[in-house]
Amino acid sequence: MQMLYDSESFVVVHMVPDDDEDLPESTGPQLARHGFEIVDKRSGKEVYLDGSWAEMFQEKILDWQKNTPTQEEVEDTLDSYAGLAQNPVIVH
Repeated sequence: MQMLYDSESFVVVHMVPDDDEDLPESTGPQLARHGFEIVDKRSGKEVYLDGSWAEMFQEKILDWQKNTPTQEEVEDTLDSYAGLAQNPVIVH
């Protein structure tokens, strides 16, 4: 898990698969593929992007690394994903 962004309005965390070699067998279910959790602090809700959604979001992050966006541009993009957030944040 890697924190990518934290502002007054949003938190973005990159969730990466667990390394099987480092975990005991009794650990339980493991993350099969990477994804991104976007928490909208204003509404107290989160959305988890995986699969093709995660791939599209990762492309956006790679674009941001090449062409440094303003905070407003980042917040606008995250706000567009916040509309998908349905899950209340219970522990963060």
